[in-house]
Amino acid sequence: MSLPTADELEQLQEIEKQWAVKAMHHAETYFSLLEAMDGSKLKLTKIDDEIYADFHATFGSDFKIDVVDEAKDFKSPEMKEKWRTFISRYEGGKVIDYNFGSLLRIDASKDYSEENTMFVTRMQFLTIEIARNKAGLNTVHCKSKK
Repeated sequence: MSLPTADELEQLQEIEKQWAVKAMHHAETYFSLLEAMDGSKLKLTKIDDEIYADFHATFGSDFKIDVVDEAKDFKSPEMKEKWRTFISRYEGGKVIDYNFGSLLRIDASKDYSEENTMFVTRMQFLTIEIARNKAGLNTVHCKSKK
């Protein structure tokens, strides 16, 4: 295995920047939706109910969705394997861009910020946010509450 050349490193850095910009745009768009409407009425995929049921079957009801713990809920060896298996069920077009990078709010009651954001796969983002929406945790952001 050879080391990348300077040109290849510049290209990789450019690709990383593009991914970061896309992830930030996605986060801004999503939060704008949460501000405009009650999250419990928001559908993120065609299969939200399937993802939600699969999440609970795989991770159980003890998984805290209001405030996630990056180390415990995503980075431990056990959870990495659990997430890898879970995510693989959505390959092949079942969820578009399932493995793209996305920004997830750590605490559902707060806005996106440097301290309240972690980088996850799109499937992890969708799974947690679908669960938060169904639990009514994203209604706090809606500016047009009635």
